[in-house]
Amino acid sequence: MPERPTKRRRLVHGRRVGHRLRPRQQHLVDDLLPRLRIDIGDGGAVEPRTLFWPKARCVWLEIGFGGGEHLAWQAAANPDVGIIGCEPFVNGVAKLLAEIEDRDLANVRIHDGDARDLLDLLAPASLDRVFLLYPDPWPKARHRKRRLITAGTVERLARVMTDGAELRIASDIPDYVRWTLVHILSDGRFDWTARRPADWRHRPSDWPRTRYERKALDSGRVPAYLTFIRARRGG
Repeated sequence: MPERPTKRRRLVHGRRVGHRLRPRQQHLVDDLLPRLRIDIGDGGAVEPRTLFWPKARCVWLEIGFGGGEHLAWQAAANPDVGIIGCEPFVNGVAKLLAEIEDRDLANVRIHDGDARDLLDLLAPASLDRVFLLYPDPWPKARHRKRRLITAGTVERLARVMTDGAELRIASDIPDYVRWTLVHILSDGRFDWTARRPADWRHRPSDWPRTRYERKALDSGRVPAYLTFIRARRGG
């Protein structure tokens, strides 16, 4: 397991709290979230499948789930898959909790903090799919050091993903798409599945449209849908 950092990490997310939560949302944060939250307080290793009962067939992770519509859709469509969502923004967590309650989703767990803290504790080769959809692009040059996709994050993902696991990333910012391709492909442990332009220009059928995608399209920006496969380990 990688050593946990001794100094405070650079934040890769923005604000943690937005507008005041409505009464139902606050109730869900107070009552439902503690039952779904992953406890990483003791710093011990986390085996994802043991977080679900009955044990999940496999486990997926979504980093930065926003309002939770994609995660909730995947959880409803794949009830035998355990899905972990990471999101530090309280209002987004509250929206996902409402989806979980409304749809009676039993296969979701939540880490409402920095995804890197969880990645450092997950057991090796324990995730079968990871989603990173429309991460904050931090477009200004002086802020790019706050982008989530870095060599360190790719290293973490390579460690916790199984051989053949899918890494799905979407962005509507061309510079961030290039940044992502450079960082992931230079690592050498992921293969990009695209063989023709249509492979990254069209959203797969099991990848539902989110409000971020609608916002991008309404603004005239064209999203790119990137899928990578964790290469087989040597030996």
